[in-house]
Amino acid sequence: MTAQLDMPAGQPLYGCMGLGGTWDTVPYTASDIAHAEAAVEAALAIGITAFDHADIYRRGKAEAVFGELLARAPDLRSRIVLQTKCGIRQAEDGLPGMYDLRGPSIVRRVEESLTRLRTDVIDVLLLHRPDPLAAPAEIAEALTSLHRQGLVRRFGVSNMSAAQMDALQEHLELPLSANQLEMSLGSRDWVEAGAVLNTRDATTNGFPHGTVEYCVARGIRLQAWGPLAQGRFTGAADSPAARLVAALAERKRTTPETILLWWLQRHPAEIAPVIGTSRPERILACRDAVTREPELTHEEWYELWVTARGVPLP
Repeated sequence: MTAQLDMPAGQPLYGCMGLGGTWDTVPYTASDIAHAEAAVEAALAIGITAFDHADIYRRGKAEAVFGELLARAPDLRSRIVLQTKCGIRQAEDGLPGMYDLRGPSIVRRVEESLTRLRTDVIDVLLLHRPDPLAAPAEIAEALTSLHRQGLVRRFGVSNMSAAQMDALQEHLELPLSANQLEMSLGSRDWVEAGAVLNTRDATTNGFPHGTVEYCVARGIRLQAWGPLAQGRFTGAADSPAARLVAALAERKRTTPETILLWWLQRHPAEIAPVIGTSRPERILACRDAVTREPELTHEEWYELWVTARGVPLP
């Protein structure tokens, strides 16, 4: 049995969605394994010890190539936190893509992930998306069984609201440990949902108000997927916000990637960014988000927010 580790609040995770080759059933290659190894080594080099997966990433190949790396370096598993997700079924056999959190499906997907990852336990299992047809009691029963068998240590969710988490927690013995949401300087609904309350802007904000506060009050750690905003502030496009990010990075002797991650980490919810790039140089550019406290003042944080919004706060 591998040692149980913790994920410090606010510390970045490495997101493994980019590993494993193509998004189809074509087998991964030696080159794909080497690509994954370079990315993982870069993440470890900057101090990242938590790795985020999902059973659907590259149709299971992301988990499988990571399992190859664990087999090659047997000591690695005891030094990392391994997180994966289940609950999304991709379109196949003439059926549309769907969400599936039925109890037997959860158990089967976890068993398949354990096999691909070549490990005896998953440290954290997240439910990837809400399934409108799944009963919370049935989900909780499956999760409890997995925990009692020693197959999963902790549970969390992804893309769920406070109400959905509350409904699940009502039936679950263990407390939910994490909620992974899209959060970045480019995707700001999570922060604006509260800030624009009681204004006209609130009518166009679809983020479920109170979800961030719910997580903080109950010790459910927030994880941010897409924290680098697909590169739109770090070279993919020119904009006032991108120029401000670059200027702050120069002033603070760090990288634009770090400024974006610091913007999330500076929030009192202690948001943990999930760094999803598979390019080693971009992973290494995130080093200061792991090793340094966020060096953004109150005013700088707001300047980034308002500049990215493009309009003043209400």
